[in-house]
Amino acid sequence: MNYLAHIYLARHGDDAMVGAWLGDFVKASQTEAYPAAMQYEILLHRRIDSFTDHHPSLLEAKRLFPEGPRRYAGILLDVFGDFWLTRHWPAVCTESRASLIARFYAALQRHGPGLPEHVAMVAQRMIAQDWLGGYDSPAGIDSTVERIATRLSRNGATMTAGLATLWDNEGVLQDLFADFFPELEAYVERQRGELQG
Repeated sequence: MNYLAHIYLARHGDDAMVGAWLGDFVKASQTEAYPAAMQYEILLHRRIDSFTDHHPSLLEAKRLFPEGPRRYAGILLDVFGDFWLTRHWPAVCTESRASLIARFYAALQRHGPGLPEHVAMVAQRMIAQDWLGGYDSPAGIDSTVERIATRLSRNGATMTAGLATLWDNEGVLQDLFADFFPELEAYVERQRGELQG
């Protein structure tokens, strides 16, 4: 899953949300440098990604993509997952999306001075450009994918070509995510109990 979903799944605490976000940036050997609440979420982030990558609904979704873009289907579907979550937010979360995003950005700013320099720079850009707020429209999703594609050393155009498949199959993907997301939430609760227990 992408940033918003990880943060949503860790919404019970501000440090937890930052830890969930850091899962994309912190190596396993660096985890112990962070407070316990963040360590749990960094580790859980990896488990969430593995669960997602191997879930039957997401494997079915990946098969929708033609051969070239299929190698980037996981990334495209992660970003689409944040679009799905945004569209269904009132049904899954009692806290407003704007409130949760603001709470996360504030927590990220508080932790900024303690983050590695390159991670702190990403955090600053994320807040300044309101990446999480941009998941509310197809245009925002397209911009997100294009931003990710620019970080690839090559084949960025192949990734962005997959956007056509994403939107051509939006209805199917909405249904697949509707099946997948409750299972993900249940998995996260089980794993969090195991990590903290």
